Amino acid sequence: MPILAMDTATMVSSVAVADDKRLLAELIVENKLTHSETLLPNVEQVLKLAGVKREDLAAIAVSMGPGSFTGLRIGLAAAKAIAYGLNIPLVGIPTIEGLAWHYPVPGVTVAGFIDAQKGNVYTSHYCWNGSGFDEIKSIEVLSLAEAVDACVKVAGPVVAVGDMVAKKLVKLDNLPKNLIVPPKHMLMPRAANIAMAGLNRLAAGQMDNIMDMEPIYIRKSEAEVLWEKRQQALANDAAGKDAK
Repeated sequence: MPILAMDTATMVSSVAVADDKRLLAELIVENKLTHSETLLPNVEQVLKLAGVKREDLAAIAVSMGPGSFTGLRIGLAAAKAIAYGLNIPLVGIPTIEGLAWHYPVPGVTVAGFIDAQKGNVYTSHYCWNGSGFDEIKSIEVLSLAEAVDACVKVAGPVVAVGDMVAKKLVKLDNLPKNLIVPPKHMLMPRAANIAMAGLNRLAAGQMDNIMDMEPIYIRKSEAEVLWEKRQQALANDAAGKDAK
């Protein structure tokens, strides 16, 4: 039975349909249009290309982040709505785990470099175990330099993935000898990867609860940070007036 997969964690919008035997269809788009404009039309198109009716879907898989706050919310909202409407399982896949599926190679560590703003990256490390990926370094926010330094400490080759690789990493001098920078087409998020990871989890009997499923944000959004600063300033101002 086919699975529908979506990845909207970055500027790339990707949708795919696959089953346990093959990838049936995939769309990958990176342009100035927003995910709210492209996601559902792309879902309809990829289902048509795959020759799969919506009611024939067996499950939904979606990239859970970290990444763009808006993109994650749009992707998860769409995934939840479709899964709920069709009464089928929903599986969330961490964005960096999805990227790791580019490189299911024994002995190779995949390191994420996803833009976390202000010169920081979301990073975690994954290794292929023969049938799926194990997270060997938990996700966290580090400066780009700290994330690179974490790769130095890994024994064996490390493949860098994520949007910050093309944006910043390739411009750095003296990268660690064990850190491999792939070509751009092997850095892009792919819904096909999310589908493979989702099928792997479903085969193990794993699925998420639609009602309490949330994106992996890691840090607060800029709007939340500014709101908290504003509230603290108002509180300090009120306290100052009370003191007078």
